Amino acid sequence: MAEIDYIPVTIAQGTALSPQIDIGTKSLAAVSVPASWVTTSLSFQASFDGGNTWGELVDQTKAPVTVASITGAAQIAVDPNKLRGVQSLKVRSGTAASPINQTAAGGVTLTLITRLKRG
Repeated sequence: MAEIDYIPVTIAQGTALSPQIDIGTKSLAAVSVPASWVTTSLSFQASFDGGNTWGELVDQTKAPVTVASITGAAQIAVDPNKLRGVQSLKVRSGTAASPINQTAAGGVTLTLITRLKRG
């Protein structure tokens, strides 16, 4: 099993939420955002049962796990401790309260960088 994997995920044009991505036994460590990204934050939905039940990913204080507003062509580190135990996720442009649709023809493909879980 590779230490690091690069998983492409596309948010379709006119939508704000990606399809389900399974990261299995790895943790999300970073996200690479292309230049075509509409400037906004990232947030996540998570499933702990393989994609049957979905909910907003929040931390221990019930605050949404987000990446602050970013412009395109950025590499963003993500605190893997906030995603520990997540096996399936969806990536959203914007937040649950304010999703931002992506406008690029053909959608916007992000790259999720995952690594083996530690500890």
